[in-house]
Amino acid sequence: MQWRALVLGLVLLRLGLHGVLWLVFGLGPSMGFYQRFPLSFGFQRLRAPDGPVSPALGSAGPSGPSWLQPPVPGAAAGRRRAPRRPGPGMCGPAHWGYVLGGRGRGPDEYEKRYSGAFPPQLRAQMRDLARGMFVFGYDNYMAHAFPQDELNPIHCRGRGPDRGDPSNLNINDVLGNYSLTLVDALDTLAIMGNSSEFQKAVKLVINTVSFDKDSTVQVFEATIRVLGSLLSAHRIITDSKQPFGDMTIKDYDNELLHMAHDLAVRLLPAFENTKTGIPYPRVNLKTGVPPDSNNETCTAGAGSLLVEFGILSRLLGDSTFEWVARRAVKALWNLRSNDTGLLGNVVNIQTGHWVGKQSGLGAGLDSFYEYLLKSYILFGEKEDLEMFNAAYRSIQNYLRRGREACNEGEGDPPLYVNVNMFSGQLMNTWIDSLQAFFPGLQVLIGDVEDAICLHAFYYAIWKRYGALPERYNWQLQAPDVLFYPLRPELVESTYLLYQATKNPFYLHVGMDILQSLEKYTKVKCGYATLHHVIDKSKEDRMESFFLSETCKYLYLVCVLQGYNQEIFFFFNVYLFILKERESRGGAERAGERESQTSPVLPVQSPKSGVWGLTPGAPSQEMSITAWSKHSFRVLSKHILPGHCSGLHMCWPGDTVLCTQEHIAVLHPGF
Repeated sequence: MQWRALVLGLVLLRLGLHGVLWLVFGLGPSMGFYQRFPLSFGFQRLRAPDGPVSPALGSAGPSGPSWLQPPVPGAAAGRRRAPRRPGPGMCGPAHWGYVLGGRGRGPDEYEKRYSGAFPPQLRAQMRDLARGMFVFGYDNYMAHAFPQDELNPIHCRGRGPDRGDPSNLNINDVLGNYSLTLVDALDTLAIMGNSSEFQKAVKLVINTVSFDKDSTVQVFEATIRVLGSLLSAHRIITDSKQPFGDMTIKDYDNELLHMAHDLAVRLLPAFENTKTGIPYPRVNLKTGVPPDSNNETCTAGAGSLLVEFGILSRLLGDSTFEWVARRAVKALWNLRSNDTGLLGNVVNIQTGHWVGKQSGLGAGLDSFYEYLLKSYILFGEKEDLEMFNAAYRSIQNYLRRGREACNEGEGDPPLYVNVNMFSGQLMNTWIDSLQAFFPGLQVLIGDVEDAICLHAFYYAIWKRYGALPERYNWQLQAPDVLFYPLRPELVESTYLLYQATKNPFYLHVGMDILQSLEKYTKVKCGYATLHHVIDKSKEDRMESFFLSETCKYLYLVCVLQGYNQEIFFFFNVYLFILKERESRGGAERAGERESQTSPVLPVQSPKSGVWGLTPGAPSQEMSITAWSKHSFRVLSKHILPGHCSGLHMCWPGDTVLCTQEHIAVLHPGF
């Protein structure tokens, strides 16, 4: 009996030691993905940006991990070269498994764990869970909060603007007393195929929502959440070829488009009386810019209006809205640093002086980059792509730290840090959760390998906490700001990476996120913001983007292949059909678009972002003659064996051969 007691004591001692290591250092036995990801979550000997070396276990060399080191001059140029070619005339497949090895465990374990089939039954379960999550939140909003803007899911009541405290910008910037959650959720209702509720919701919006309100709102928030959603729902109703079923509404007379026009006109005063052309951050929907308005605005807020304003201009045939949005983008772009090409995060709209000199990928700058690329994809304006490419080069040159290659070589895996816009010097050692959008944007530009690696970093953080903390200190390996307001950015990147790679690993990620949300954020009447990602305490708020984005992308991860996904593209929350570029309207210029012979996407010249093959010939081949590296996803159900299959990295001189009945278009970034 003594030896049994001794063995039991040793086992308990070992478990206790593992528990202590797990809680204190993150070094316990693996219980999740992050324990084997090559980003070591144990403490290392680190050096702060301007401080002394901190004591820790082990050492990463005399100057800490490579994330703390300035980029090597010229390294970024090499980083953008095409990877090693697998052989002449062939497009090598992009692999992901070896990204996930580490901690003494190679890629084989993760290949085995994640690369197997995601069973149809599990896919159906995931679809139903995502739909059920949306329905639970939406039904409770309609029962307890409508017509107010948001739902307080813990106390089951509605929330509107904070009239008692106009300085409460966290609430008042977003809530305009216009049934925000209902408006924002319109396209998600359609995407999930609920035509009856979509039609009912549209009629409610038409009959009850007005913008003639004494509400001071942020121009950016009103644009992306309200204006964009109205335009999206209008397109779904009026486009007979949209893939979500019959969403037509009897006697619909473009009311949502008229409402979008009304809202945009009320936002236009923000662009007046500004010496730079950069808009004021806020307007009162009745009276215009408040007399005491702040002259400082963030780059993302002022420079992320072009998609919605451009769509509106093209639907109305009135260039005013697109013109003011483009003027703001160009004004910001012209203020970038002459030395680094970077922009800051806060600017004075009258003087053009940079108040915030931090340059990064998170809050204050994130969607500025996103809208440059997505505006180009949507409108085909060459200038938008040129600005994006220049910005992306600067990001690679000054923000990207770590080893040159994502999956091989010495040093830490790549990470994008916050730097001074003029010097490129590291400003702090944290990243924020909004940066999790960037892997999805990298997918769209074709930088899939880096997207896979960066996404794995954010997912590793999710696995540790069951959520993404608002701000995470990568030096201390701990959150700096602990709340999680149900943001969608990681889910959106997961969706785009799954569409690019079709690897079932991303279905597992989607399911994991779904289950975490169900476990930690579900409350009596909806889903609540996590106040603290470690102790899982909650705040009584369910922001509108939870239904309009987070639930939608979770649903799309597992069901999109059931749609003809090649004909549409998502911009943030909102769906815009690209199949025939109908949104160009009266703004379309002669010669801008070639004849549309493809049943999938318009066949266009390479400069417009779509490489085309014209159906009709017995077989065709396409030679890749431009761009050093791009990811191509073949848009077809059946493909000639050995060619054009899956995701490829292609180089100049490569040839793709397909049969005419199988393929119409190759699209960069998918």
